[in-house]
Amino acid sequence: MPNSTGIHCYKLCGYNIVLDIASGAVHSVDDLAFDAISKYNDFDDKSELVLFLSEKHPNVIDNEIISLSEDIKQLIIQGKLFSADTRKKILNSQFSILNSLKALCLNVSHSCNMSCAYCFANYASCGAGDDSFMSLETGKRAIDFLIENSGNIKTLDVDFFGGEPLLNWDVVKGIVLYARGLEQKCNKKLRFTLTTNGVLIDDEVIRFTGSHMHNVVLSLDGRPEVHDKYRKLLGGSGSYSDVVSKFRKLVEARRGKGYYIRGTYTRENLDFLNDILHIADLGFKEISLEPVVGVPGTAFEIAADDLVTVFDQYEALAVEMLRREVIGQGFSFYHFNLDLKKGPCVHKRIAGCGVAESYLAVTPKGELFPCHQFVGDDKFKMGDIWQSVNNNELKGKFSSANIYTQSKCRDCWARFYCSGGCAANNFYSGGGFGGLYQLGCEIFKKRIECAIMMQAAKM
Repeated sequence: MPNSTGIHCYKLCGYNIVLDIASGAVHSVDDLAFDAISKYNDFDDKSELVLFLSEKHPNVIDNEIISLSEDIKQLIIQGKLFSADTRKKILNSQFSILNSLKALCLNVSHSCNMSCAYCFANYASCGAGDDSFMSLETGKRAIDFLIENSGNIKTLDVDFFGGEPLLNWDVVKGIVLYARGLEQKCNKKLRFTLTTNGVLIDDEVIRFTGSHMHNVVLSLDGRPEVHDKYRKLLGGSGSYSDVVSKFRKLVEARRGKGYYIRGTYTRENLDFLNDILHIADLGFKEISLEPVVGVPGTAFEIAADDLVTVFDQYEALAVEMLRREVIGQGFSFYHFNLDLKKGPCVHKRIAGCGVAESYLAVTPKGELFPCHQFVGDDKFKMGDIWQSVNNNELKGKFSSANIYTQSKCRDCWARFYCSGGCAANNFYSGGGFGGLYQLGCEIFKKRIECAIMMQAAKM
């Protein structure tokens, strides 16, 4: 339904949901209350609202409708319905001071031992020259750069990315141990994440990641035939059989520490619910499956015509997750994770992930880019870890982008959940700065509707 009144009303899986956009208050209501709230601002004279509801719900007595109207008034007074959006004032008055670096993505390898058809990086060039791998010297300098520019932030995040980071495993270990030696001296805590395709996982990798990695992201697309279609080894064979047992062993050894099975679905497996359930049935409890962001015209690119099927899959997933939770077989799906009481801070709700500002990507040569998805596009080079950021004009473009400067975001009911979406997807799929990745936007909104519904069901 339209959200110009400050609410978003929808029906899903037998639930009537009313979201107050600005406050985040969620109301699960009966049919009468749903109609009353969704039509509340259509009638200046509330007696006409009572008449409308009486005609639509003839089995409900007028006193009950009048009482409901008074309840709505109280919720408005409490700021839980039709509340005003005051966050823009916070943006204008406070956000200019939030300019410290919190996280780095270290592209320690621009080579890969796989050749995934949909990979945005396209680094399937194992061992291709001296620039393919980050040196330990560069990695140490990256850690120094992060600490020097972190201001008063105490907890810092470092992601090891690629390519395939395990191709440069000795340097990954050296960077981590170097950083550990600085934590107490600099009064900082560093959290490390490793993203890997899993081919090179061995006992030593399992031991070290178990001791030092805050999180591990493991790439698996689902059923064997789906995974092997796009996630191929350099020789052309599928990689499913090479990695699943290794993932199981690594996750078991982590004993509850953070991990994610992270996959991609394409137009050729729009029944991706089966892939999510396959991963869950393997015993993995932390799952993320993302829609591919493909080059237009490719066989795997998801199209607008596919959205009905995609939405049905998410709704079926939400229902199945609720069912499995009841019988003790629950699992977590990243895009359904939603904390209605706390959630992200105000800054993240408005400005997103901090791309180019609190988060940067570092290439093997020490070059700085806004994030890992911009690496390799020279017009987005922002400087390097020795001379710092010198492209302030580019930084300013990212810093000024938020849900109030994006014309298509400022009135969207989901704006405080998506924060304007992925900057890279918006730029490359939406036609530059100020663009919007419309397909991703629609998918995100459906996932949030499902996530809110699930919270209502649990309440």
